[in-house]
Amino acid sequence: MGIPGPVLLLLFSTFCAFHSPALAVKRSYIVYLGPHSHGSHQPSILDVNERTDSHYELLTTYMTSKEKAKEAIFYSYTYSINGFAAILEEEEAAKISKHPEVVSVLPNEFNELHTTRSWEFLGLEKNGQIPADSLWRKGRFGEDVIIGNLDTGVWPESESFNDEGMGPIPSRWKGYCDRNDGVKCNSFELRKKSTGNRKLIGARYFNKGFEAARGHPVNDTARDYDGHGTHTLATAGGRFVSGANLVGAANGTAKGGSPMARVASYKVCWGTCTDADILAAIDTAIHDGIDILSISLGSRPRQYFSHGISIGSFHAVRNGIPVICSAGNSGPTEGAASNVAPWIITVAASTIDRDFPSDAILGNRRRLKGLSYNTNTSPVGKYQPLVYPEDVKADNVTAEYAISCEPGSLDPAKVKGKIVYCLRGGNIQEIEKTLVVFKAGGIGVILANQSPTSLASPQPYFVPTASLVTGADSLSILAYIRNTKSPKAFIRGATEVGRTVAPIMASFSSPGPNEITPEILKPDITAPGVNILAAFTEAIGPSSRPFDKRRVPFTIFSGTSMSCPHIAGIAGLLKTIHPDWSPAAIKSAMMTTASTTSNTRQPILDEETFLPATAFNYGAGHVRPNLAVDPGLVYDLTMADYYNFLCSIGYNATLLSRFTNETTFRCPTPKINLLDLNYPSITVPNITGNVKVTRTLKNVGTPGKYTVKIDIPFEITASVKPTTLEFKKRNEEKKYTVALEAKEGSWSVRTQFGAIVWSDGKHEVRTPVVISKEFSVSH
Repeated sequence: MGIPGPVLLLLFSTFCAFHSPALAVKRSYIVYLGPHSHGSHQPSILDVNERTDSHYELLTTYMTSKEKAKEAIFYSYTYSINGFAAILEEEEAAKISKHPEVVSVLPNEFNELHTTRSWEFLGLEKNGQIPADSLWRKGRFGEDVIIGNLDTGVWPESESFNDEGMGPIPSRWKGYCDRNDGVKCNSFELRKKSTGNRKLIGARYFNKGFEAARGHPVNDTARDYDGHGTHTLATAGGRFVSGANLVGAANGTAKGGSPMARVASYKVCWGTCTDADILAAIDTAIHDGIDILSISLGSRPRQYFSHGISIGSFHAVRNGIPVICSAGNSGPTEGAASNVAPWIITVAASTIDRDFPSDAILGNRRRLKGLSYNTNTSPVGKYQPLVYPEDVKADNVTAEYAISCEPGSLDPAKVKGKIVYCLRGGNIQEIEKTLVVFKAGGIGVILANQSPTSLASPQPYFVPTASLVTGADSLSILAYIRNTKSPKAFIRGATEVGRTVAPIMASFSSPGPNEITPEILKPDITAPGVNILAAFTEAIGPSSRPFDKRRVPFTIFSGTSMSCPHIAGIAGLLKTIHPDWSPAAIKSAMMTTASTTSNTRQPILDEETFLPATAFNYGAGHVRPNLAVDPGLVYDLTMADYYNFLCSIGYNATLLSRFTNETTFRCPTPKINLLDLNYPSITVPNITGNVKVTRTLKNVGTPGKYTVKIDIPFEITASVKPTTLEFKKRNEEKKYTVALEAKEGSWSVRTQFGAIVWSDGKHEVRTPVVISKEFSVSH
């Protein structure tokens, strides 16, 4: 269905309203005047009024009237602290800072209470508190559920895996630790002893497949020397850790989705990950007794029997273990989604409502939007000299070498105390350019991004005052430097929370359609995957570069690798509350309660186009954990359903018997229609004539009557029979049929997106519907 012009204009205007630097010209500041002179004496009402009035009088000298001053001030500090907070223009703030009675003027920076802001964004906490209806409380924080993670290993000393206050590990656990290389955790053998770690209960490594493929050995260790595995495992099941941050950014309390879960690490990646090692790890994890399996890795889309993750996850699901996988980071290429087997929960990546602005303000008052994790804002009005590398180069280097801030290219005598503008390109990346400036004594860096119009994620730069700007804005800065006698700038940054439109689908997130089986919508769901802070290895620096000698216990990563463990953590909570739910029921509960709108109550946008995203981007939508615990109805699937599915896509009973060990299984005659697999979405890739699709809903809530609402594009004629479903008991199942027919004539777009929603007045069970007139994937 096409989007009307006025709606597109509204969406674009809404997006710009949250992102436009022009609307941020006025900001809130604190004007600090020192202490009051009353000491411990509590001021009277008269004192308070006099002090408030004195603040108005002071600000009036910089504004046109006292009324304007009263409008600007939103706090007067009248007890122990003398000062006020007001909405000011930058020029006003700079002038006030020079007043003889003013001690300082400082930006009113945002201070979040939570580093993994994603969990508050998902509704599990609010303003630092955990509401009574939070899935965390209902799910006992994932107490004693066991989450296994296939990745690059674990840094066992991380505070995210602290076992303080945790009781004995579950008796069903059969795993253990490969304890070489100093790795310590609890295990089956140490279950009854006080030694070991009762949070991290397993740490294994699998490298034989890699060694066979590459022909050379690697270290025998479960320890994480990359950081990716520690980050993903902590996101899924890390403990509450206060004071977590990355070089000062995102400061607060880190935590995983199931903070009281037991976690086990299975190291399968050694720069790359082989199917052989992956299968060995999944096989081991099933035996060990894990409850949830999180896999933040993948490959190009492959046939199910040719893909280690597909095979291994099938057996995990067969043992009642939900398997959550990342969709991949090959977006926005159409059809790039990986891990597309129907028994896998495939996760896309989207943003949260947190940003890291670090704007460069030039001497001509022009503000250019930038980004940085670790910005120390310059004092208000304190501009610093801004220099071009060619003008401060060392004597023994060429201008071409200096302009990209190559190592050894800058003269410390000329750079000290200055902000350096570094061009893109050269032989080094942006992070090393900041190290070059830092070593030369520079106090700040303005970095030109590769993209003319968009900003990539910032990095933990070495200079604490940095700004990554777009390629287009960098040209404006260069023009200012070259046409100004004494160019200057200052950089202002502060982490912002709650002021950014979110979620937005990340441009890197691999979208559908499903290249292997287009009748199955992939990805299934989206979750936070951009700028996620979690535990990190201390074997390398936060930039992962050899020259980075810093060590940090937490770092910020982006990718579907980060969104995958969010869903794994939520699955752990659901498993705690509903131990009888199948992996398919857990998937359905999350999908049918997901949202397709952002915090602006507008459709979720696509970062690549700024247009509304589709089900090929986000699947059923953005996960809402507190609703998933009580979905009302679910679409359930048994292993027989998956066997029938495999029969329908061409696998015969002989091959299936080898794959499943079900020697008595026979493919049905006729084979089932792929459209009728009881999936929580409906996808018709090549609609011709009248198509009928059947689904079965199971009641997992209270008895009730559900009525259907059809939201299908106008190019499609759609009907549902019956229009009401009445459930009289728990686990009762009811079928319904959807009839779809494409109207004659041309479509406005190749693929149409809609939904079927069943509601009893309390629950809304939303099933996404995707209909293509001609299915094809263009690369």
